[in-house]
Amino acid sequence: MISAAPGTPATPPASATGTAPVPSPASPAPPASPVLPEVVITTAGLRALPRAGERAVVMTMGALHEGHAALVRAARERVGPGGQVVVTVFVNPLQFGAGEDLDRYPRTLEADLVVAGEAGADVIFAPSGDEVYPGGEPQVRVSAGPMGAVLEGAVRPGHFDGMLTVVAKMLHLTSPDVAFFGQKDAQQLALVRRMVCDLNFPAEIVAVPTVREADGLALSSRNRYLSARERGEGLALSRALTAAGRAAERGPAAALHAARSVLAEADGLDVDYAALVDPASFTAIDGGESWEGEAVLVVAARVGSTRLIDNVPLRFLAAPGPAR
Repeated sequence: MISAAPGTPATPPASATGTAPVPSPASPAPPASPVLPEVVITTAGLRALPRAGERAVVMTMGALHEGHAALVRAARERVGPGGQVVVTVFVNPLQFGAGEDLDRYPRTLEADLVVAGEAGADVIFAPSGDEVYPGGEPQVRVSAGPMGAVLEGAVRPGHFDGMLTVVAKMLHLTSPDVAFFGQKDAQQLALVRRMVCDLNFPAEIVAVPTVREADGLALSSRNRYLSARERGEGLALSRALTAAGRAAERGPAAALHAARSVLAEADGLDVDYAALVDPASFTAIDGGESWEGEAVLVVAARVGSTRLIDNVPLRFLAAPGPAR
């Protein structure tokens, strides 16, 4: 005889009532748990992984959001079901300067596993500092050169040397066929491409467009530091880029003027720069009307204690010649 749970009336057998018991409505099945990526924390463990097809890598410092997920989805689409997508999670101390937010940078590995898994990652490579820099702070580093000394490099001296050093190490450690980077960090993207070309890394670099929140703010792990008021003030960056895009048909000078006008009128911003640059070399396009082809308008500003960057790719057509 099967007893009911205490306090629960037992269902009488059919012979006692003359009718079959009415079954309880089926409970909805719980949602399937996402398949989490395999976590690897050592170089030896990474090299021991079986490998078939192309390997794609997405390099991150963790605190993954939809912008990172877009990179992982692009990587998954590229390599297909037979390839392998590796996401690196490492907060690189070399790219943080004095007074920057290394200590408060969010570490959220458990949540990162879910985001990466849902986007299609196979492996999370989450090494320790000792694993990446086994001899302590490296004595030999990659130099970003003149291209890394302007704009972000001028505001954050040494940042790009530290970034390129860890990207070079991760390219060696993960040995990818292709690596995916976000367009949001346009100067970083340009420098990585330059390094891969100059130092003959056997990897293709693919850019993925910037992902924005519904209000237009470019997704960033640092957005979580913004108060509601600061968030509203930070939207001036995306408004400036929109204004530049609308003015681009009138030429480079008009686009740059439109962006700077929006930033100048915004409250709560401490603007570092608003510049129009060649996307390959990051040399300034000084508003010359003779510029033809691709360009990037880059902006950076501090809102409260949080620093935001953003950019928009633009294309300028040749100015029409004089009528004959």
